Amino acid sequence: MTTNAHAGHHTHAGHADTATQPAHAGHQDNHAGHGIDTNDHAAHQHHGKHAAPEQAATNGEHAAHAGHGGTHAAPTDEHAGHGDAHAGHAAGAPGGLLVTQDGYTLDLETTIAEPGGIDFRFRILGPDGTAVTEFDPIHDRELHLIVARRELTGFWHVHPVREADGTWVIRLDLPEAGAYRVFTDIAPRALGRTITLGADLALAGHYAPQPVPAVGRAAEVDGYEVTVDGELRAEGDLLTLTVRKDGVPVTDLQPYLAAFGHLVILRAGDLAYVHVHPNGEPGDGITPAGPEITFHTAVPGPGTYRLFLDFQHGDVVRTAAFTLTAGVAAPQHAHHH
Repeated sequence: MTTNAHAGHHTHAGHADTATQPAHAGHQDNHAGHGIDTNDHAAHQHHGKHAAPEQAATNGEHAAHAGHGGTHAAPTDEHAGHGDAHAGHAAGAPGGLLVTQDGYTLDLETTIAEPGGIDFRFRILGPDGTAVTEFDPIHDRELHLIVARRELTGFWHVHPVREADGTWVIRLDLPEAGAYRVFTDIAPRALGRTITLGADLALAGHYAPQPVPAVGRAAEVDGYEVTVDGELRAEGDLLTLTVRKDGVPVTDLQPYLAAFGHLVILRAGDLAYVHVHPNGEPGDGITPAGPEITFHTAVPGPGTYRLFLDFQHGDVVRTAAFTLTAGVAAPQHAHHH
């Protein structure tokens, strides 16, 4: 990959195409998806009975919001399944918050470093404590490494190389001292689905914490302007990102990791991680190569989120970043009995 500094950001695999994967993105959709039917609350005033106990627990606020009613009947089992599969996932917690999940552990060889070039090394340990070497690819790669500053002012999406013994290696260039979070998107073959593990990385030196960048729906990178339409909601909604260059809509985006765009969303405060893949795919005969890229996105609850869109044009991968807020899910009138 010979792309500029951004090259780093190959954007992640959007495993949210995760139909196959109950993991976070999918999980969120499933959980949150219940909210989508909120318009039929009224019809489901008995929704309290619908909510399986586990849901009431996992979803707290969602369960209270009748919206569930409609979608529930069938999904209860599937949820129970989810619940088991995700026991380590804090019963439906978002991805990226845990260093160990479902028997897999992100073992960083490098946890403290100096700013600048770092030979970053780590392993994924399996349930037996040894390094995992068998992974199913997610969007053309066995592993996607995302590194973000805790304040969400810096973001890198890169693809390390796996050595024979299962150690992953990559040269990272992290310019400033501070607190960083490292995420790995993986689908260990023995597990059969995607999980995201997260761990901390500290860069020594004078650290001046920054506020999360201001909320805004437009971003500029290398002469490209990207705007975002739609809302972040726990129950899910469509986000549309539109790419223009010098004011002209870009209609020849290039596929990057099997998609016209990849979107990673991180929540300020805990860095809960959501990775989404767009609707449609290059070569399907119906998805245009820009200027619009649409994503069905569900976030894990209210808060301030930083969105990072990776897109490729002119053989360079660039990242546009936005800050958006999500309000409390679904209206309170769902509480009547």
